[in-house]
Amino acid sequence: QVRLVESGGGFVQPGGSLRLSCAASGSIFKLYTMAWYRQAPGKERDLVASITSGGTTEYTESAKGRFTISRVNAEKTVYLYLNNLKPEDTAVYYCNAKDPWATVFWGQGTRVTVSS
Repeated sequence: QVRLVESGGGFVQPGGSLRLSCAASGSIFKLYTMAWYRQAPGKERDLVASITSGGTTEYTESAKGRFTISRVNAEKTVYLYLNNLKPEDTAVYYCNAKDPWATVFWGQGTRVTVSS
């Protein structure tokens, strides 16, 4: 079982920035593929960005150029840097981990609100 704990969400004005963190338990964090998803009110949960164990990153179109995913294996932590935030980025952001056996784990989420 892998426990994921997100933090860093909050209220920010349009154009602002946040750094989300996801701390993971488990001894094989370096082997996990990590990802961030988000779920806006009344919408489905969608992928935002992912990073493999080898450090390869992928982003959705809405995240490209504004968001950056990174990981620090020694800290068992994955980060999502959110820049130039827009009101449509308002959502609960969830951390996701997939182990080498394709078992998926979720965190409890952290809320991001972008509003003037």
